[in-house]
Amino acid sequence: MKRVEIDPITRLEGHGKISIFIDDDGSVTNAFLQIPELRGFEKFVEGLPIEEIPRIMPRICGVCPAAHHMAAGKAVDAVYGADIPSVAKKLRELYYMAHYVHSHAAHFYALAAPDFVLGPDAPKASRNVLGLIEKVGLEIGGEVLKQRRISQEIQIMVGGRATHPVWNIPGGVTKALSEEDRDKIKELAIGQLEFAEFSIKLFADIVLANQGYLDLIVGDVFEQVTNYMGLVDENNKVNFYHGKVRVVDPEGNEVVKYDESEYLQHVAEHVEPYSYLKYPYLKDRGWQGFKEGMGTPLFQANPLPRLNVSDGFATPKAQEHYEKMFETVGGKPCHKLLVNHWARLIEILYAAERMVELINDGEITDPNVRIIPSTTPTEGVGIVEAPRGTLTHHYWTDENGIVTKANLIVGTTNNHASISMAIKKVAQKLIKPGGEVSDGLLNTVEMAFRLYDPCFSCATHSLPGQMPLVVEIMDLDGEILNTVSR
Repeated sequence: MKRVEIDPITRLEGHGKISIFIDDDGSVTNAFLQIPELRGFEKFVEGLPIEEIPRIMPRICGVCPAAHHMAAGKAVDAVYGADIPSVAKKLRELYYMAHYVHSHAAHFYALAAPDFVLGPDAPKASRNVLGLIEKVGLEIGGEVLKQRRISQEIQIMVGGRATHPVWNIPGGVTKALSEEDRDKIKELAIGQLEFAEFSIKLFADIVLANQGYLDLIVGDVFEQVTNYMGLVDENNKVNFYHGKVRVVDPEGNEVVKYDESEYLQHVAEHVEPYSYLKYPYLKDRGWQGFKEGMGTPLFQANPLPRLNVSDGFATPKAQEHYEKMFETVGGKPCHKLLVNHWARLIEILYAAERMVELINDGEITDPNVRIIPSTTPTEGVGIVEAPRGTLTHHYWTDENGIVTKANLIVGTTNNHASISMAIKKVAQKLIKPGGEVSDGLLNTVEMAFRLYDPCFSCATHSLPGQMPLVVEIMDLDGEILNTVSR
């Protein structure tokens, strides 16, 4: 038995490694994704005042702090039973749309695009954002950086901070939007919309127009058949902030649609001893292991699943590309994992369109942005669509508002089982007996996790046993003299 390790895996948020086991005849028998870090925020917040939670939870991650700020803010509103003012909901959504453009652009251009623009077999030293800029030119690279900076500026104007915001409070937000800032954002939002359209055109020109890439996208190497999860509005349109969680099966039939407070009736979490991530599954089907196909309890929740569970977008440009995408890939639901990159770009377009809608809403500068909660706190759930999947925050408090328990199901956590299965499947399809296990081939295996845009920084909450610790003592030549483990 031979073991091939990709350690560390690259171009993701957080840390991880892939172990591929190859038997004596050269066939892949198994492959594991192992996440060796623990966050543990569910325990950190016990004993803290509930009103502090929206300020503390964004520290769980520097990549999507806005998602945790929004989910925590909604959960704390629910703890107090507070229905916040209409303008506060719109301001939160406006802030969140700018965050989506910022986050999705980072993944597409910095993490994913080197695989497509440079190719999976490109030299490791150039398979990064600098190699990408060298290939596409400084002008495009500069525009990406400029628009990501503008996304941050919009968040600062709306909510005071772009990273680790402290703006959501029980009953609403801390400040209203000024007329001066609204005028500035109006202009900037148009630029964000143009950037989104440019990104989709770039994807069409470089990826969809390349028959080799198109074959890889619609082929069976990167295919995973599971259920899908996402937040939808009252018309089953994609929504990142409001609505109900909808789950559809591999044929697109609705399995369940539930309110935030009902999530524990439908979702449970499994743990394995080799990872700090949990494995969510549909509760009524029970844990069945790593199994795809009809009847599986496993689901995916990220850009493509959001489009799979929805009936489209509420904005016209995103809707146009939604229809074009599914027509190209053969209909809905789509099980072709690499289509996630296309879906992610369509979501940038939707976020920019929605930003323009909200900033032109006459109510957006209304100063009444908060109510003062007066009920006794109990427990509450907040759910939003983080860029990497459905994000659930659940808090329990005593009568004084002190947190007694917390539960988080983070976007990447939903996809953990599917990522693990995809890595194994791609490794088994690409690594053949007698074939060379090249660096480019291993990078193609990495593409199976990278397409999920996983963020392992905030997704690690399971502590299945003692923290594994291995100490290796080596001589000057690197030979291991002794190994001590716990």
